Amino acid sequence: MTHAHLHDEDPACEVAHSEAPAAESGRTLVAVFASPVAGFLLRFGAELGFRPILLEPDPARRLEGFAAETEIGGYVDATADVVLTDHHREEIGPILRDLLKSPARWIGIMGSARHTAPHVRALTDLGVPPEEVARVHRPIGLNIGSRTPPEIAVATLAGLLADRNARPGGFAF
Repeated sequence: MTHAHLHDEDPACEVAHSEAPAAESGRTLVAVFASPVAGFLLRFGAELGFRPILLEPDPARRLEGFAAETEIGGYVDATADVVLTDHHREEIGPILRDLLKSPARWIGIMGSARHTAPHVRALTDLGVPPEEVARVHRPIGLNIGSRTPPEIAVATLAGLLADRNARPGGFAF
């Protein structure tokens, strides 16, 4: 039995039904710090068309399945969405300072809106101007009440996809 479509064909519909290939996103996802959330971000991100990169400055910390970059490099270009996955690490100030000098398209750090943002003080102490500090997104992702690493990764990626597609996220159409 064949199913006739009773609506005008939409390219997005054809992709969803595997009748057409998805366009390359041309985006890079940089997860900073080897963490459970970073692992899910990179795995799910690869499925969503992102080029996944792990940036982990501590050579003793690794994430199974991903080679780690230890320094910010040319992979942080204008296509890069960068997510710091741990707001407790001492390196957040210097890493964010250096990322803010890069052409990264989007930079965010995980953390609850209910708690003080440690990156603000870290960047201020390093002399980063307030307008640059304000470029760091926090909180990040869609507000879906996520608690576990895979849920946090889904919320974060959904927010990045909404941003990529110039959509507000949520259920408003």
